[in-house]
Amino acid sequence: HMVREHPSGVLLLAQLAAILLYPFFGDNTFGRLVIGVFGLAILTVAVWAVRRTPALTWVAVLLGGPAMVLTVVEALVPDHRGVAVVSAVFHAPFYLYVSWAMIRYLFEDRKVTRDELLAVGAAFTVVAWAFAYVFSGVQAIWPGSFTGFGDPGDRTWFDLLFASFANLTGVGLSDVVPVLPHARSVVMV
Repeated sequence: HMVREHPSGVLLLAQLAAILLYPFFGDNTFGRLVIGVFGLAILTVAVWAVRRTPALTWVAVLLGGPAMVLTVVEALVPDHRGVAVVSAVFHAPFYLYVSWAMIRYLFEDRKVTRDELLAVGAAFTVVAWAFAYVFSGVQAIWPGSFTGFGDPGDRTWFDLLFASFANLTGVGLSDVVPVLPHARSVVMV
């Protein structure tokens, strides 16, 4: 009943759960598979939440379907830069589309419901996910685009999600910093 009545809340909770669960699984094949499967569930909830809006479902399916497949492929071949770029090409617009559809859902009527309030939070987290994929694509095209505290080299997807949230919320500087010009341009935009 709750899932039917509050799909935006389910999406928000799923995304927050993914953020909290990610550190427990680590950056290994098994962990990526578990988080990837959880990501598939989040994508399914996102498509379902969009279907409830006046937005076009077929756009969600055209972007979300390949994104689901690429989630698994990325877990299996995490260091393949071409896969990361193609994944970013489908994931980022999919998440931005879902966010747009949720915002459209918010303005559909004049009465504010509990699900619409949850949609505000979900739309924000969906935008953060979108930019994490944009940053991932930038890093795959221009290796070394981001630096951070700790190990040298490319940042993990979770590091990039953290950088996305830090930039969107304005809570302060992140320990993941764009260092190459292309990465800095994308982060500024």
